[in-house]
Amino acid sequence: MSGTPKRIQKGVSVVFWMRMSDLRIKDNRALSRASEQAQKEGLPLLALFVISPQDYIAHDASDRKIDFVLRNLAVLKKAFSDLNIPFLSPFRLLGRQFLLTKGIQVNFVHDKWIVEPGCSSPSKIRLMKKWLATLNANIPYYLEDCPTPKANHESVRSTELFSHLFDTLVPTVLDEFELEGKDRDKMKDVWPEGEDIAAQILDRFLTTKSRSSQVGAVDPRSSGSEKCTKHNRISKYETDRDRTDSDTTSRLSAYLTSGVISARACVRATMFMLKTDKVNGDRTSGIGRWLQEIAWRDFYVNILAVFPRVSMGRPYLEKFSKVVWENHQVPGGSGVGQPGKDENEVEMLKRWKAGMTGVPIVDAAMRCLNEMGWIHNRVRMITAMYLAKDLMIDWRVGERYFMEKLIDGDLSSNNGGWQWCASTGVDSCPYFRIFNPYTQSLKADPTGDFIRHWIPELRKAKGSGSWYCSESFSKSHCLTTY
Repeated sequence: MSGTPKRIQKGVSVVFWMRMSDLRIKDNRALSRASEQAQKEGLPLLALFVISPQDYIAHDASDRKIDFVLRNLAVLKKAFSDLNIPFLSPFRLLGRQFLLTKGIQVNFVHDKWIVEPGCSSPSKIRLMKKWLATLNANIPYYLEDCPTPKANHESVRSTELFSHLFDTLVPTVLDEFELEGKDRDKMKDVWPEGEDIAAQILDRFLTTKSRSSQVGAVDPRSSGSEKCTKHNRISKYETDRDRTDSDTTSRLSAYLTSGVISARACVRATMFMLKTDKVNGDRTSGIGRWLQEIAWRDFYVNILAVFPRVSMGRPYLEKFSKVVWENHQVPGGSGVGQPGKDENEVEMLKRWKAGMTGVPIVDAAMRCLNEMGWIHNRVRMITAMYLAKDLMIDWRVGERYFMEKLIDGDLSSNNGGWQWCASTGVDSCPYFRIFNPYTQSLKADPTGDFIRHWIPELRKAKGSGSWYCSESFSKSHCLTTY
């Protein structure tokens, strides 16, 4: 564009358009900027969230994730109201017409990630080094603690133009994404909504020991946690992160994916723990290893932005696009937005989805996914690789099923994880690398508590996890027991 843009005439309000990945008021860069502009112009601030079921369907968003979003929107409605800020959640697409309407100035702000696409390396091998260097070179920008929005003057509640906006309601359910009563109640217990809840979960991860009592579908803030400065969960993360038999991970993924807490806040919290003004990326420490997981979120967003074909059912490595999967192939031409229910599913695919393959660690993971809407990252890899490389079923079938079940479903991370396991992705494992589910069981569930919890048919089995970590056990016992 050439020339100087014309000055936009002062309007009647500043509007913050909240997206599906920034459902918070604290440390929200775009909201903070909008509030600053509103104060500068002497205008009221409005907040907007557009409910778009078509987009949710197109990206295979789960019923559980949409329920989680709606619950958080209800919390935000109250929080905005306390600041005299009207919050609307209309059922319509504003589209490009809104953005191109004359007289409206539109500003876009990066806030889904810490380091925006284009600044990180397209290689996992070089990722952490470049991500850390970029971050530490400009801490005030990348880890800015954005001010909370200032309240509108209370007179906005009595103006003809804005007063009725405070009476609008956030829907409690969408017809296309309605959860059954029991499932909805369970999701509310296991994944409670709100920024304050997310902050409490982060604090638990940073300050308390892991507990085997947290294996199942339970509130991550349940009573009985033990404070500890040396052996808390983040300190032990480097050595214990793959274990599924206790709450060794943060359980923040749902809150990060929907932006209920910012990734910046997580990184700043580790800096506060270490009393340092630089980000520690030492992979041999618990904090450094956890920060690497946060960096990978940025990495996969970067891949999706630079190579958008991966969101359309295409492999990152195009040479694998012609692979014919032996037992179940995604129909030609099918892409995002197609239903995941296929009447022609092979029997083993049905068994994999139901957690009935006869391989204990795989079945426990799938039952956990089906009931809890979440599984530990280690068993996500185990079950994904088992589907693609043992059952020889198209990885895209599993990718879609995960999205349809996960409460923390993220298009970029889920796709990146599945493509890594199928050896079609960026810096993925070689095609001949195949996880042995039995030796993986010893790493992921050495006590056997995770498997016993999710497979009631095996609860009478005593002792450590070694008894189920053999193919002979599965053949002689599991396949006849369940």
